[in-house]
Amino acid sequence: MEKIRSQFGSWSSPISSDLIVNETVSLGQLSLDGEDIYWIEGRPSDGGRQVLVKRTPDGNSHDITPDLYSCRSLVHEYGGASYLIANETVYFSNYRDQRIYRQKPPGAPIPITPSGELRYADGVYDHKRNRIIYILEDHSDSHRHPVNSLVSIDPTGIGQAQPLVTGNDFYSSPRINPKATQLAWITWNHPNMPWDGTELWVADLTDNGLLENSHMVFGGETNSILEPSWSPNGVLHFVSDTTGWWNLYKLQSEEVIPIWPLDAEYYRPPWSLGMSTYGYLTDDLLITAFNQNGIWKLAKLDVEHQTSENYLIPYTEFGRGDVWVRPDRVVFQAASTEEPMAILSMDTTGKDLIKIKSSNSNTIDPEYVSVPEAITYETDDGFDIHAFLYRPTNPRYSGLPDEKPPLLVKSHGGPTGATSIALDLSIQFWTSRGFSVLDVNYGGSTGYGREYRELLRGNWGIRDVNDCAGGALHLVKTGIVDGNRLAIQGGSAGGYTTLACLTFTDVFQIGASYYGVSDLQTLATDTHKFESRYLDGLIGRYPERKDLYSKRSPINYVDQLSCSLILFQGQEDKIVPPDQAEKMFTAVKSKGFPSAYINFENEQHGFRQASNIKKAIEAQYYFFSRVFGFELNENVDSIEIANL
Repeated sequence: MEKIRSQFGSWSSPISSDLIVNETVSLGQLSLDGEDIYWIEGRPSDGGRQVLVKRTPDGNSHDITPDLYSCRSLVHEYGGASYLIANETVYFSNYRDQRIYRQKPPGAPIPITPSGELRYADGVYDHKRNRIIYILEDHSDSHRHPVNSLVSIDPTGIGQAQPLVTGNDFYSSPRINPKATQLAWITWNHPNMPWDGTELWVADLTDNGLLENSHMVFGGETNSILEPSWSPNGVLHFVSDTTGWWNLYKLQSEEVIPIWPLDAEYYRPPWSLGMSTYGYLTDDLLITAFNQNGIWKLAKLDVEHQTSENYLIPYTEFGRGDVWVRPDRVVFQAASTEEPMAILSMDTTGKDLIKIKSSNSNTIDPEYVSVPEAITYETDDGFDIHAFLYRPTNPRYSGLPDEKPPLLVKSHGGPTGATSIALDLSIQFWTSRGFSVLDVNYGGSTGYGREYRELLRGNWGIRDVNDCAGGALHLVKTGIVDGNRLAIQGGSAGGYTTLACLTFTDVFQIGASYYGVSDLQTLATDTHKFESRYLDGLIGRYPERKDLYSKRSPINYVDQLSCSLILFQGQEDKIVPPDQAEKMFTAVKSKGFPSAYINFENEQHGFRQASNIKKAIEAQYYFFSRVFGFELNENVDSIEIANL
């Protein structure tokens, strides 16, 4: 069939906003309990409620969390590890009150922690003493940062938590050895983030549950230790980047021993709690996920014989590193460039691969799917930067003669993070309409080792801006995209990079900022504890380097901005306060450039409600069509655009 010639950006596509949100759920927080599989589903169609789901060996799945409950912790604000299964009983953090509830299905949830400004996460069950050890984040004193600790909780009734470990700024990953005689945990202090430097501690557990002989076994200011886990015979394993890569190690006879060293990442930055990237088939046989050059793989490691075997599976992205192992099967969360994120199960030989749950139940014609190409380009200051390029793809359309497609650059959040090459319908929405998309792993991104990750140290607002702008210019220079129709989009920290690119370069004609930072000084003084010293490493200590915060804040240099901007913001955002978006919109509007501001009530940092996600997608598309001047061949609600 001959393709229809039509302007890039205007192509009709079956990948609609309804398709993206109506049949989509987020998946995460896998867990196994015998042969039962548990996970969390985030459902935009249910107001973003986080629902705990159980799948039994007969293949049936059903909801555990009743209506009006949402299984979501707010420890560190980003949460994670929000439930625990023990003795066929569920213990979960409820979003509305952050209390821990005990539920033995089909019974109703019963609270086991007192009401108040207390948050819990990352629990581990102590079977020997019939108790749960949790991270507690105490927000009772509104005049200071919350206090974090490890505590013991009686699961049989409402009582006060008993402190076990206190004194440091942060704790994570309490893990009890199989004999319940030792407890391991991770801790760190400001100004470090967990990917900068942490400490791995171990203590003996007395019969009455107290800790003795607490001591640090590995770690420090510049060694990121993550994911401790005990093997079946009680050998402590963990991830460390002491060589510059997050690799696996074990502690044996007080000696730290590497397991299959590789220039690869066996972990990702722990923005949320409870990630699992490896598990045990036997004491010396592990199954693990790892990332090489932005591509995730799954492998079987024989620790005793120092051999490794990659599984030949069609998946290249693992969701939050969720890998769980039992003697006969591996359960994991993964995706590919052509399939969305899903929960999968296979036998330990790599056969009998079963898809348990997909994040999107729709079937997409592969002819509409743009497959990413891994590219590397050199910026004008001599750095090699990694990115993924998606080209316009639609079986029914081609561009006009001599026309090149517009480009949408995506700057990921974090900024300590990385883009994903899992099938993302929000990217395919654009490519199937005639846009090229460049998803940039700017310097500072993870997946390429600590040296690449630390390119952003002291350089946020410089390195990421150069790399995103440089990627767009590279595609213009190589003739792939139209240099007069360049757009950039980002959320959170990626929203800051978007705003900085628009302010400090003249490369882009449009920006779309989702809950992005425009005032770094406000962020430094008005954010939550977990990130309150994050900018020390990215920019400099505040207020000593207040000059840098002012110099890199887009809101202070709006006079340099000469392009269009649309902003999206959640009214209940505690991480990036709404007034930052409001100030930026007012400033751009007063300069006379096309601008729009979409504010969502009952949304926080990241949108979870289907109607709001749909509105944001369509509003951005409508805004781009008006500014870039292409016709829409589908019904999209108009929005109010100032100065247009």
